[in-house]
Amino acid sequence: MTSRPSPLLLKRDLFGVVRRRTLDGPSGPVDCVERDTGEANRWVGLLARRLAAREARALAVLRRVPQVPALIGWDGRRLQRTWLPGVPLHRSGGVDRGYFREALRLLRRVHAAGILHNDLAKEPNWLVAPDGRPGLVDFQLAIRPRHRGLLFRMLAHDDLRHLLKHKRTYCPQHLTARQRGMLARRSPIAGAWALTGKPIYRFVTRRLLGWADREGAGDRGDA
Repeated sequence: MTSRPSPLLLKRDLFGVVRRRTLDGPSGPVDCVERDTGEANRWVGLLARRLAAREARALAVLRRVPQVPALIGWDGRRLQRTWLPGVPLHRSGGVDRGYFREALRLLRRVHAAGILHNDLAKEPNWLVAPDGRPGLVDFQLAIRPRHRGLLFRMLAHDDLRHLLKHKRTYCPQHLTARQRGMLARRSPIAGAWALTGKPIYRFVTRRLLGWADREGAGDRGDA
C-alpha cells in the first residue's frame, strides 16, 4: 500500500508517534492508525518495538473478530492497523446494559481465539461505535498462551472482571449476583500485581519517566 499525504498526529510520547492516515488499498482508501516506534525515546525504544510486535501478533490472530482493529502491516518499526470508528468509553456520555451484553460477547470471542487482552481496566481501551456497539483497541499487552490452563483461566477472569468494573460504573443495577461475586474475587495474579508490580510500575512511569499511561485515549486524539 502507498500512503497518502497529510497524516494527522494523534499522539507523541516515549514510545513513539501515533498518526492517523489514509492508505491506498486494493479496494480503495483505507483509514489507518500508524504507530511509529522509530521515534521512541532511545531508552525505551526496544520496549516500544516489542509492545508493537505483540500487538501485531494479537491483531493477526484476531483478524476474523469484528469490532477489533485489523492488522495492515508491521515492519519491525511501524505498526499499521485499521481505524476503528467510535469514542472512548469515558467520553461516550454513558452506555446501557445492551453495550455490556455485546462487550461480553466480544470478549468471549477474543478469548476463544486464544488472546488475553490484559489491559481492560482502562476505559479508553473500550470504544463505543457510532451504532452503540463496543470495540476494543490497544493490544500491546496482549498474550497468547500456548496452553489454556490455570494461567489462561486466571488472566481471562481478570479481563472479565475489569469489564464488569465498567458495568458497575455505568449500570450497576444490572449486575447479576454471579457478576457481583466475580467482582469480589481477584485472581492471585491480580492480587500480587496490586501489591508489588503496580506500585513499581507507577513509580517508574510517572516519577522517573513522567508518563501517564492513557493509551487508547491517545489513539483517539484526546489523551
